[in-house]
Amino acid sequence: MNRLLTLALLLLMATANHAASIVVHPGESLHEALRQAREWRRTGDSRCQGGITIVIKAGRYYMDEPLFLRPEDSGTPDSPTVICGEAGTVICGDATQQHRQLWPAEGMAPIIDFKTAQRTITIDAPDENVLNGTDPMEMVVHQRWAIAILRVKEICRRDGSAIVSFLEPESRLEFEHPWPQPVIGGERGSSSFLLQSTEQRDGVEQLVVVDGAHHISFRGITFENTCWNRLLHRGHVTLQGGFPIVDAYKLKENEGLPWDATLENQAWVERPVSAVTVREAESVDFIGCTFRHLGATALDYVSVKDATVDSCRFEDIGGTAILAGSYAESPREVHRPYNDLAERCQHLTITHNTIHDAANEDWGAVGIGCGYVRDVVISDNSVSHVNYSGICVGWGWTAAYTGMEHNIISRNHVSDYARQLYDAGGIYTLSNQPRSIISDNIISAPAKAPYATNDRAFAIYLDARTDGFTLSGNTIEGRPLRRDEIGDNQPGPNLIFQ
Repeated sequence: MNRLLTLALLLLMATANHAASIVVHPGESLHEALRQAREWRRTGDSRCQGGITIVIKAGRYYMDEPLFLRPEDSGTPDSPTVICGEAGTVICGDATQQHRQLWPAEGMAPIIDFKTAQRTITIDAPDENVLNGTDPMEMVVHQRWAIAILRVKEICRRDGSAIVSFLEPESRLEFEHPWPQPVIGGERGSSSFLLQSTEQRDGVEQLVVVDGAHHISFRGITFENTCWNRLLHRGHVTLQGGFPIVDAYKLKENEGLPWDATLENQAWVERPVSAVTVREAESVDFIGCTFRHLGATALDYVSVKDATVDSCRFEDIGGTAILAGSYAESPREVHRPYNDLAERCQHLTITHNTIHDAANEDWGAVGIGCGYVRDVVISDNSVSHVNYSGICVGWGWTAAYTGMEHNIISRNHVSDYARQLYDAGGIYTLSNQPRSIISDNIISAPAKAPYATNDRAFAIYLDARTDGFTLSGNTIEGRPLRRDEIGDNQPGPNLIFQ
């Protein structure tokens, strides 16, 4: 009987794929292991038959430069490259920079005045010991659905108040393009700020960059500890969703453009940095991985086809946990409707992931954010403890057809969202997305954000000309979500509520 079993196992092994393995031990180079696999691919080595598996043994692997995977590292459907870790395998950078809130001691405080011409913000005067400190300071400005982080240039005390000016370029961007705009009284509450000092050092921001490679799979790896260096050099003025503005101005004469008669501003944005970046790629998957203690975006699919993020965990993320698709980054002006961007990110599946505690550095970031995308499935994920929206799909603020279509948001559980910012949704959408679905999601009521400047926060928010969705089976607090509880802003005529 043992002989027959042995023979059966030998036959099974003979018919199985003969995938080659490269084993990396602590202290050894991940770059060298990848180079070895690349050389096998280049020379057509027989060991590529059935694929190549790079096995990373348990331990911490510090990256002082990213691990780059390029087209030469691509596998094939029959011979993929799998990079897998044992339990306890960590690819890591530097611990995130530390902040210390200087004033007020806790929470935020109102802005007294916001002067566009002088580019100053007036606040109640902080304590003398704050003003006399030598540490660099930043002001965090609450702006409804986004924040700005401005490096302080000077604070002048005057009649019990303090007039604060700021460094460039963020000073120009904040005051030439004040939208979203701080609210000084009116609506509900007022804009707020805090002063904080930041540890002044540049640290590792990126761990892995997949640039043009195909048929790569990461499995069972923890990506940990990255910094967010932008604040040390340029400040951070955002448009929405954590996207930094690189140039902007407000239209002062003859507001409006052919595609939007009410448009009052122009802006160009760039992509926030990410710990793991995938672009111009195909079939690049992350299965059973952990992303934690990351300063900005965790995982960013800039442009990809046929990819999967499944059963991963994201925790303590400074920006967005999972970002995907184009957001009309510079050199394009962000408010124009584009019809060639959605095809850059399609057939992406995001399933069975747990996202907890994201957007904790940039409050305007989100749990899962997809811009111009098509044929994307976001299902069976848990998203919780985020400061703005939970799951966001769409970009462009347009009723025009842009190629965004057939996006499915189903069976997700979203809770504890809109913790600091409003104009938010547990599920938030923008623009026309024909044949798309929002179904069977379990969503809590929005958090009672302490600094909200309006009441616009909803379990589902169909913002800025959302159209083309069918909504069914969604629940809030254990009961069916009613149509009158779904927020909308200039909704399109092709929404279906079942």
